[in-house]
Amino acid sequence: MLKQVKKIRLTKNVHRLGPGLITGAADDDPSGIATYSQAGAQFGFSMLWTVVLTLPLMAAIQLVSARLGYVTGQGLAANIKARFPQPVLMTVVGMLLVANTLNIAADIAAMAEALRLLVGGSPHIYAITFGLLCLVLQVFLSYASYVRWLKWLTLALLSYVAVAFTLHVDWWQVAHETVMPHLPGGHAMLLLIVAVFGTTISPYLFFWQAAQEMEDAAAQPGLPHTRQQVRYHLRRIKLDTIVGMTFSNLIAFFIILSTAVTLHAAGVTDIETSSQAAEALRPLAGNMTFLLFSLGIIGTGMLAVPVLAGSAAYAVAEAAGWHGSLSLRLDKGEGTGFYSVIAVATLGGVWLCFTPMDPVKELFWSAVLNGIIAVPIMVVMMLLATRRDTLGEHVIGPRLRWMGWLATAVMAATVVAMLITS
Repeated sequence: MLKQVKKIRLTKNVHRLGPGLITGAADDDPSGIATYSQAGAQFGFSMLWTVVLTLPLMAAIQLVSARLGYVTGQGLAANIKARFPQPVLMTVVGMLLVANTLNIAADIAAMAEALRLLVGGSPHIYAITFGLLCLVLQVFLSYASYVRWLKWLTLALLSYVAVAFTLHVDWWQVAHETVMPHLPGGHAMLLLIVAVFGTTISPYLFFWQAAQEMEDAAAQPGLPHTRQQVRYHLRRIKLDTIVGMTFSNLIAFFIILSTAVTLHAAGVTDIETSSQAAEALRPLAGNMTFLLFSLGIIGTGMLAVPVLAGSAAYAVAEAAGWHGSLSLRLDKGEGTGFYSVIAVATLGGVWLCFTPMDPVKELFWSAVLNGIIAVPIMVVMMLLATRRDTLGEHVIGPRLRWMGWLATAVMAATVVAMLITS
């Protein structure tokens, strides 16, 4: 009887996971994998502390975005539009759209290259296939089916945990250098820290989770009106977000760990792409490690590309005043503008894979760019979350306010330090 009760409780808690889990998993996209691989290859265990430090900061800022989406019933761009001058809205949405399209291009190219390494063939054909598949799933699947599909894709990230356990790891050294890292300092270290922070605390995640909480609220019979109902759902959001962000940073930890044990130990310190990291692992750690790493790139890309395109579509639709939702039916003439943005962002990313500019080599720099543009967006979010004319009695409390501003300050200080030493 007790086992049955525990099983019911576990099942109930799993079903409560959704936007937070998907958001956290989408954070470990091929761009993130490339950045974490570079961190492990270049500095070994000395960069493990970054994903430990960013966990509470990341969780805090995602909780802020989730609360804005759920309580107001609007996405982040709609809230910015209602409270800030139009130039602020246009700047934020414009930066997001450019960064997301470049990120989509880099992710699709990385997925195509990973599949080429596994089975051979043309990466260009694979890039077109992956792009069209992501687009079709977003446009033609129902919202409920789409979210279930994304939840299952999060399991692809477990391949990076498996990679670490195929290697010989000195766990005492790992623990010691996580708590007391040896930091060489200099511009290279600061640049990589900004990249890690930027790929961990990414602007597209803010817009995506706020939009998904808005979708969840709209899917209910009506927005909750009583204080008790709102508090219940905010507790659900807190659990979901903390689990999702912990999962995300745990995977990042294991990617840095795996590349530190293999690539850094072998003197391979310059990794520009996720597929390059996978290829470099094969002679050092064997075919199984290579296979798991490559499959993880493809699985996480299939999760991240729809999130990148979707977050851009929500932002543009809200800024333009269109009705934007993944529950809209294009075959019924609904959401033409919204789905057009998804198509342009996804196919634009595919097109960039065919240009002389190789977006895959810019994975690391896209993470740096995310770190820079995250700062003004985080400032705007924190200002919104502390306004009673936005969240009413559900404005963020002192603890979340301090953590949110701390996350913003840490990101800003790191970016400034990087620029000063450049």
